[in-house]
Amino acid sequence: MAIKPIHNIRKLLKDPFFKLFIVSVLYTIWVLWLETYWLFFGLIIIADIFTTRFVNWRFWRKRLPKGQKHKFATELTDSLIWAIMIAVFIRVFLFEAYSIPTSSMEKTLLAGDYILVSKLRYGPRYPITPLTIPFTHNTLPFTKAKKSFLSSVQLPYKRLRGLSAMKHFDVVVFNYPEGDTVIGNMPEKSYYSMVRQYGKNSIVGKKQLIARPVDKRDNYIKRLIGLPGDTIRILHGTAYINGKPEVLPDGLQYNYSVKIINDSDTQFFRNLNISPYDIQVNEFNAIYTLPLTAQAYQSLIDSGNIKALTRYESIDPTEANRQIFPFDKRFTWTEDNFGPVVVPRRGYVTDINLQNLPLYSRIISVYEGNKLKVYNNQVYINGVASHTYTFKMDYYFMLGDNRHNSNDSRYWGFVPEDHIIGRARMVWLSIDKNKKFPNNIRWNKMFKFIR
Repeated sequence: MAIKPIHNIRKLLKDPFFKLFIVSVLYTIWVLWLETYWLFFGLIIIADIFTTRFVNWRFWRKRLPKGQKHKFATELTDSLIWAIMIAVFIRVFLFEAYSIPTSSMEKTLLAGDYILVSKLRYGPRYPITPLTIPFTHNTLPFTKAKKSFLSSVQLPYKRLRGLSAMKHFDVVVFNYPEGDTVIGNMPEKSYYSMVRQYGKNSIVGKKQLIARPVDKRDNYIKRLIGLPGDTIRILHGTAYINGKPEVLPDGLQYNYSVKIINDSDTQFFRNLNISPYDIQVNEFNAIYTLPLTAQAYQSLIDSGNIKALTRYESIDPTEANRQIFPFDKRFTWTEDNFGPVVVPRRGYVTDINLQNLPLYSRIISVYEGNKLKVYNNQVYINGVASHTYTFKMDYYFMLGDNRHNSNDSRYWGFVPEDHIIGRARMVWLSIDKNKKFPNNIRWNKMFKFIR
C-alpha cells in the first residue's frame, strides 16, 4: 500500500495532459512578463506537441515506429539544439557570465575574476541587435575586430520588469557609453578620447572605424554612485550624493606616491596583493606610484620601510579639460574635484544654453537621437530654437573602486538606462594570470557575493 501513491505520482508525471497543463502555465507567465500577447498563439503549438501531435515540430528528428531508435548523430543534434535554446534563454532573461579584464574595480573585483550578472534584478533588456552569432558579443572568436553581428536590423529598446530598482552603490554591468564608434585596429581605445587627444583629422580617413549598436558596445563594470535626479560632487576624491558623503566600499583604492627605504625590496607590495598592472616606478628617484586601500595604507605605515607616503590628488584642470567630462575649459573639473552635476532623469526639463550645453550635448544628439546645432549663439534641436530640453531616459553616474585607475563617468559622462545590463552578483571563479596552476586559483574569492 505504501508504494501505490508513488506509482500514482509517476503515472501523473507521465500523463501528457498534466505535462500540457504545467508547460502552459509556465508559458503563460512568461508571455505576461514579456507583455507580448501575440505569443499566446504558441499555446496551440504546445497543445499539439503534448497531445494531438499533428506537426513534427522537431523536424530534425523524424518520428519512428515504436521499438526503433534514432541514430547517435540525431540524438546528439537533438541534445545540442535543446541545450543551445536553454542556454540562450538563461543568457537573455536570467543571468550571464562575464570576466574582469582590468583592475578598475579592485579590490572589490580583481583582474581574472569571473562573475555572474543578474539580469532579473533590474529586468532583462530585450536584444536590440537580433542578427548575431549566439554566445558572442561584438567580435568573432579569436579575432580582434571582425564583427559577430549585423546591425541592419535594430529593435527598439525595451526592458522587462525586474525584481528591484537600481540602488546606490550597486555594482553594475553596462555597455560602454562611448563605444558607439571604435577604431578597427585599436578597439580597446576610446575613439572620442583619441580624437580629443590627437584631433579628428588624424583619425577619420586614416583609420578603419566600426559602428556598434547599444547592446554590442563593450561591457563595463562600475559602482553606481548617482541615480536619476541626484546631484553628484567629488571633493578631494570623495563622492558626495545630494550633499552626503558616499558610503566607502571596503575595496576602495586611491593612488599614492611611495618612497621606500630599501629600493630593491618591493616584496611587501606583492604581500598587499597590489595588481602589478597598477604599480609604476620612477627609476631615477625610486618613487613608486600604486593604489592602496585604507588597510594597505596602514600596513605600509606599520612596515617601517617607508620614507614618504603621499596620496595623489589631481588639482590642475588645464590638462584635464581634454579628458575629463564635459571636455570644456569652462568646467574646471578634475578626476578628484568634479561637479556639482545633476544626473538627468526621464521627464525632467532643464534649461539649455551655451554654458551647460557641453553637459547634455551627447545625451541630446547621440543617446536620444535629436539633431543638435548651435547657430548665432542659439541652440537648435531638430531645427527649432530651444531654451529647454526634456529628457527621454533615465541616466546614471558610475565610479570605479580603484579611483585613480578607472575609466568611468568622470571621463565620459552619464550612462543611459538602455545601456544597463544587470547587477553583478557573485564571483564563481578567480584566476591570477600572473601565477601558474594551481597557485593561480584564488580559492578565497570563489563563490563570494559582490558587495
